Amino acid sequence: MTTDQATDTRPTTDTGWVDPREQIEVGVLLPNGRLVGRRFFSREEAEAWARPEEGEQVVEYNLVCECNV
Repeated sequence: MTTDQATDTRPTTDTGWVDPREQIEVGVLLPNGRLVGRRFFSREEAEAWARPEEGEQVVEYNLVCECNV
């Protein structure tokens, strides 16, 4: 017979928890208002990939609310 034990799942700094308000992504916004379908590790990488002469913009947004930062 086994018993289920309650576990404390509250985030702590010991578990490597990151505040979701600080999870900022960098992306490239196309002229039609859609994000490109790839991830960038840094703003510099996105800027090197984007084509501003074609109307593309590098943007930063929050993963939780997907708002512009």
